[in-house]
Order: sequence, then structure tokens, then C-alpha cells
Amino acid sequence: MKSVLLAAMLATTLTLAASAASAHEYKAGSLEIKHPWSRATPKGATVAGGYLKIINTGTTPDRLVGGSTEVAGKFEIHEMSMDGSIMRMRQLENGVALAPGATVELKPGGYHVMFMQLKAPLKKGERVPIVLVFEKAGRIPVDMQVEALGAAGPVAPAH
Repeated sequence: MKSVLLAAMLATTLTLAASAASAHEYKAGSLEIKHPWSRATPKGATVAGGYLKIINTGTTPDRLVGGSTEVAGKFEIHEMSMDGSIMRMRQLENGVALAPGATVELKPGGYHVMFMQLKAPLKKGERVPIVLVFEKAGRIPVDMQVEALGAAGPVAPAH
């Protein structure tokens, strides 16, 4: 009996450790969402960007069509591009297509999510809960790690 109990406790510990190690990666059906992050915002800021990588491991297309978060009044999917020396940003009304087998990275300077009408500044070290909405996969809750103001990308967790 003791060995069964010990084995169950060890399995639970290993499961929790694995969950903590992969807590910044999410899987729902054939979609994998990796390292969602945002930048800290200065006091008074009303917008923030969100970034992540989406991998469609399946054989059918899907589409990121929207999302929501309690930290902002609006959640939109945007694309930033350069037209010569002019930066242009536009909302993608139809979202972002995810072809079978494709990886789409939402990153600074390209596709990203916008949190508009922020209710409070985002602070380094926080995790911001959001819900991503996909055409086929549905609603997928994830936490965005808030990195430093001006960060170029997510910081790898310490081992």
C-alpha cells in the first residue's frame, strides 16, 4: 500500500512539475500556442500589443478570428507593415489564417493582438489572462507573460 501511495505521489509531483515547465505553452486540438507575451506599459497608456506563436499541426485550416481579456475594453487582431519609411497598422477584420502544418508568429513589426482601452498598466512579471478565439478550435484561454517595457521577445524561464 505504501509503495502505491508513494508512486501516486511521485506521479502527481512529476505531472505538476511538467505543467509548470510547460505553463507557457498551450495545446487545443491540432493547435499549439507558444510563449504568449506582452510588454509592460507606462502609466496612462491605453493600448498594448500581444505576441505569440501558433502552430497548426493538423490537416485542416483554421483561423484566429478574435479574443478577449478583462484588462482591456477591446481586443483586436492587427498587422503592422512598412510602406517605405511609413509604418502602417491595420485591423484584420477576418483574422489570421492558419494553414495546415503552418506556423504563424504574432510578433512586433508584424501580426499581433491589440489590447485597447487598457484598464490599468501592464506590469513586468504579471500574467495577463486572455482568450483567443479560433474559427474551428473555438475559445482557448492562455496567459500572456508581461515582459519589460521595450522587450524584444519573451524571456526564457530560468532552469
